[in-house]
Amino acid sequence: MAYLVTAVVLVALLCLVNLLLTIGLIRRLRRESGPRPMPAEGLAPGAGVPRFAAMTTNGEPVSEELLGAPALVGFFSPGCQPCKELLPLFVERARGTSDGVLAVVAAVPGQDATAYLEPLAQVARVVTEPPQGPVQRAFKVGAFPAIITIDAGGTVVGSDHAMPAEVEAP
Repeated sequence: MAYLVTAVVLVALLCLVNLLLTIGLIRRLRRESGPRPMPAEGLAPGAGVPRFAAMTTNGEPVSEELLGAPALVGFFSPGCQPCKELLPLFVERARGTSDGVLAVVAAVPGQDATAYLEPLAQVARVVTEPPQGPVQRAFKVGAFPAIITIDAGGTVVGSDHAMPAEVEAP
C-alpha cells in the first residue's frame, strides 16, 4: 500500500511540474509573439487583373476587359461584422473616385443581401455569387471583407481587409 501511495504522489508532482512548465511556455509565447496583423486577402501586389466573367445585378456583363483601370474591387458577405463596418467607407470612397468600381457580394442562397446591394448599386457594378464563386476564385479571395486596388496599368497595387489609400497612376 505504501508503494501505491508513493506512486500516486510522484505522478501528481510530475503533473504539477508539467502544468507549471506549460503555463510558463504559453505566457512566454504570448509575450514574444504579440498581436499579428491580419493577412492580406486576394491577389498579391504586382499581379495582373485575372480573367473573369460575371453578370451584374442589373444584367450587364462584367469582365477583366470591361472592368477598366484604375479600379477598386470590394468583396463583401452578409452576416460579416467587419464587412458591415467597411461598407460605408467603401461606398464613400467609390462615390469620390472616377475609377472603375466593382463590388462582389457573396451570399448563401436564401441569405438576405439587401443591406449590401442597395448602397453598393448606387456607386458600383454589383455582382452577387455564392461563396467561392468565380469572381472570388479569380481574385483569390477566401475571407471577407477584401478590397483590391488596381492601377491605371492594370496591375494590382493593394489587397487588404481595410480601405487602402488612393490609387495613383503609374
